[in-house]
Amino acid sequence: MLWAQSPGRVLDFFFPRWCLGCRQEGAFLCPSCLARLPHLLPPLCPRCGQPQALETCPFCREWRLSIDTIRSPYRFEGLVHQAVVLFKYQNLRALAPTLGRLLKDYLDSHPLPFDAILPVPLHPRRQRQRGYNQAGLLARELGKLVGMPVAQGAIRRVKTTPPQARAQRREERRANVTRAFLCQERGLEGRNLLLVDDVCTTGATLDACAQALKKAGAKAVFGLTLAREV
Repeated sequence: MLWAQSPGRVLDFFFPRWCLGCRQEGAFLCPSCLARLPHLLPPLCPRCGQPQALETCPFCREWRLSIDTIRSPYRFEGLVHQAVVLFKYQNLRALAPTLGRLLKDYLDSHPLPFDAILPVPLHPRRQRQRGYNQAGLLARELGKLVGMPVAQGAIRRVKTTPPQARAQRREERRANVTRAFLCQERGLEGRNLLLVDDVCTTGATLDACAQALKKAGAKAVFGLTLAREV
């Protein structure tokens, strides 16, 4: 009987999945389109992940960053851009397992020594407007795949800021998120944490989160986003 199947299979029966790239039925990203995703290739700044840097980039040399490194498997363009927009702004939450799998595949080939996962939080007002936190969905899927705990509420966004996409300069983005995050979670002392988000532009948001987490005693904080603006 149909209802004996898993909820996901029932949804697939009523709402068949189509590849975002070629419209082939079966998955949001078919094997052929997966192979053509825009990978972010080295050389990269070892600290912020900015492309086209043979060594630590001038920004990281000028600013004392709290985050230990930022990694992103893809450039924020093409099918990756399309998938993130649908996932983040058009309520296509069903994309979370597909995108979480892409993050897990990246970590398989580029491992990081973390022992807990945290999503970059939205301000409560913005999360109420959107209905969900896309970073939280990604973190949950990644946690299931790698068998790691996800600390969904360990860090909070306590300052409302304009969307980072509207800020043009790195300094403006950094000022936007200064003291925007607070971590009062006990039990993070000495731990290596993986911060998860959808897109990295300059790394200012991830670094502001890392600053709050290190004040709470975290030993190291690594950033992982699906895509990077270049």
